[in-house]
Amino acid sequence: MGFQGLRRLTASFILTAIILFSLASILAHPTPASEEDKIGVAVTIPPLAKLVEEVGGERVRVFVLIPPGADPRTYELKPGQLEMLGKVKVFVRVGSGLCFENELTNRLMGNAGGVLLVNASEGIKVVGGDPHVWLSPRNAIIMVENIYRGLAEADPEGQAYYAQNKEKFQEKLLELDREIVRILSKAENRRFIVYHPAWGYFARDYGLTQIPIEREGKEPTMKSLIELVEEARKHHVKLVFASPEFNPKVAELVAREIEGRTVYLSPLDQNYVENLRRAALEIGRG
Repeated sequence: MGFQGLRRLTASFILTAIILFSLASILAHPTPASEEDKIGVAVTIPPLAKLVEEVGGERVRVFVLIPPGADPRTYELKPGQLEMLGKVKVFVRVGSGLCFENELTNRLMGNAGGVLLVNASEGIKVVGGDPHVWLSPRNAIIMVENIYRGLAEADPEGQAYYAQNKEKFQEKLLELDREIVRILSKAENRRFIVYHPAWGYFARDYGLTQIPIEREGKEPTMKSLIELVEEARKHHVKLVFASPEFNPKVAELVAREIEGRTVYLSPLDQNYVENLRRAALEIGRG
């Protein structure tokens, strides 16, 4: 074969490789033609929305039932949200025992036939009845796996796309876990105060202690506040987490009494990775 023939053969090989690579990319990244073609997915809380968006990417439209800043225990669905429920194909709930989820599940399954129900916490051990499993990157890796399986079942054509997104985000969560360990490795005080005891799994995973103002869902009494302040002073605790969903005024009062600082950090923040990283950084500061 002459030089010109070799060049033509090489060019033909390269062109074929490009075509095959492009075809593989299209098959691995199928995207709907329009917004209407996307899979409608309802989720109960904003952090779940983030996990679903990371896995579902451009193939899903996510509807959050409990908006940011709202107290899930008292929030009432709006008429527009009820109408929206008729457009979803998948309903993802935490599934770890959040009381309000049971009512939402009954209403959704009653308003929309053929909806696939996904329990994101399947396979996660709920400790002491604490339903806030998502506030642990290690738990979130399992939740992402469950979300992937649900989306793949509801939309088999997008399975390869979902699998690629899932693996990418799980690696990001693993890196977040390693980063939090590094941040907290030199923390001098591993205790922090919270109004609502939502950070139990985060505390468990990283050797921390959360001191809740609210206990068993009940508002604090004067006696319990005095005891909490005394405990905080004894252990030199200076950090108080407050969030808009749960009476930040009381958290601010406690921070003043212990001459500490109030940090506003919501367990329902949709910016999942950034929120947990910030929690670690604030605890690391003491």
